[in-house]
Amino acid sequence: MAQGSDIGAEGSSPNAQRDQTRGTVMITALAGGVGAAKLLQGIVQIFPQEELTVIVNTADDIELHGLRISPDIDILAYTLAGIVDESKGWGIRHDTFSCLQGLKEYGRDAWFALGDRDLATHIRRTELLRQGKTLTEATREIAAHLGIYVNLLPMTDDEVTTMIDTAEGTIHFQEYLVKMRAEPEIRGISFRGIEEARPSPGVLESIGRSEGVIICPSNPIVSIGPILSVRGIRKALAAGKSKVVAISPIVGGLPIKGPADKMMRFLGVEVSALGVARLYADVASRMIIDEVDENLSGQIESLGMKATVTNTVMKTMIDKIELSKVVLSLLGIGRRR
Repeated sequence: MAQGSDIGAEGSSPNAQRDQTRGTVMITALAGGVGAAKLLQGIVQIFPQEELTVIVNTADDIELHGLRISPDIDILAYTLAGIVDESKGWGIRHDTFSCLQGLKEYGRDAWFALGDRDLATHIRRTELLRQGKTLTEATREIAAHLGIYVNLLPMTDDEVTTMIDTAEGTIHFQEYLVKMRAEPEIRGISFRGIEEARPSPGVLESIGRSEGVIICPSNPIVSIGPILSVRGIRKALAAGKSKVVAISPIVGGLPIKGPADKMMRFLGVEVSALGVARLYADVASRMIIDEVDENLSGQIESLGMKATVTNTVMKTMIDKIELSKVVLSLLGIGRRR
């Protein structure tokens, strides 16, 4: 976006079973971050993991300490594996940080908190990439090791990086979000490398053959935005618009988590469920909004989208499952577990 703009016996591993179902993918989700992880955590309680493909934002990826870190992939993987630290919303539950402390003692800048078990994921990913594996292949191995049957697909195997232009210079999105706590004034947002990025193998096919597509309640600018900007993805969604449902991450004029409001304002987008609907009007036929935003239903429907009002704030597992039921119902898909 330019400025302004083991795994068990042979044949029983997650990858083996996933390969058997590749021709019958039923749902595809576009996802990035904590909001998406919560929704998907609910969906897999009532829908088979093997029939779910998740296209994940990778523009947040960063290299630190010589390691390739994929924050959105990892949040989703750890959540689906049941090991995420839910109190933080990231990382692995009960992880320790001895290595990070050691790096600090060496005088290394350790602003990005990496737990010891978490580091093992990044070490293995980096090792696989250096062996010539693609990010898609590395993600598949990591997911299999964690016992995940969901088909996690990076949006692209090419390098795309979200950069934030501030008064203090142009910095990586993770530096803006984590190191600077989203405090600098935004002067520009760009996705470096997006023009050359191609969808990962299976991305467009999953969108095309799915019975339904979900745009998760993730930051519409820097989580969903990069996915939609990868060549061919927006066009593929628009072609199947009738089967696409989006969930607003903005409730009562505020994001549930993160700096989406600052980014939307910078781009001139109204910070509301209506503003999110306008961003997705060309690719989604249905919009789920929270009960507090019911008054926006009419304006959303004037965009040619059907608005559904329900509780979208996922505080408990029951909340996650109930919202997931609404999503599946709108897609015309019943519970399968």
